[in-house]
Amino acid sequence: MIETVSTIGSTNAALAARLSAHEAVAEGDWLVADRQSAGKGRRGRTWFDGMGNFMGSTLVHARPGDPALHTLALVAGLSVHEAVSSHLPPPARALLKWPNDVLVGAAKLAGILLERCGDSVVIGIGVNLAAPPQVEGRETIALSTFGPAPDRDLFASALADAFARDLDRWRTYGLGPIVTRWCAAAHPEGTILSVGEDGEAGVTGKFAGLDDQGALLLALPDGTTRTIHAGEVRIGTGN
Repeated sequence: MIETVSTIGSTNAALAARLSAHEAVAEGDWLVADRQSAGKGRRGRTWFDGMGNFMGSTLVHARPGDPALHTLALVAGLSVHEAVSSHLPPPARALLKWPNDVLVGAAKLAGILLERCGDSVVIGIGVNLAAPPQVEGRETIALSTFGPAPDRDLFASALADAFARDLDRWRTYGLGPIVTRWCAAAHPEGTILSVGEDGEAGVTGKFAGLDDQGALLLALPDGTTRTIHAGEVRIGTGN
């Protein structure tokens, strides 16, 4: 079920509140907003709420035997990648950037935010369908750059279907195939990445794929490989 509302504070916060109030929210249900007044991204950043863009959230209830829940970011990334790719005429193509962004070239097209709520994970997704946000120091892009902006409701349906399929694969076959597919949809190995939170000294190396738990592998200039479990990742000196 895809529930659509005209205005809301945050779709993630609304689903989390329903869970906290012990309301029944089923996997496969989505909450999609025309506008958000308090949308958020990673580390509490404000998420642009441009009309015509996709802003929605769904959730996953943890089950025994599930892969690590943080790897749902990879699952969501693959689903967004599939949903946007049909709207990108060659040579444009979507690229996944660890852990939670979808790019076209160096420009951000979509972002993903995971939030734990008890034994569930709320997954928020924002995709620039009609208009890219203006973000200081960062390049952004919308699908409308390449043609008519996709219909938001049709896009929501396609994304929900893609996520349901990828979630089933994640549970049925484990994380290995997800990691393999994610790496195939990411920027090439050897791409220069800088990792470090804003305002902090970071580390720079070459993208060396993901490990079997979905962590980022960074090949350093001294020949060693560092495993990155969290951090702000930028391609070269860009996004």
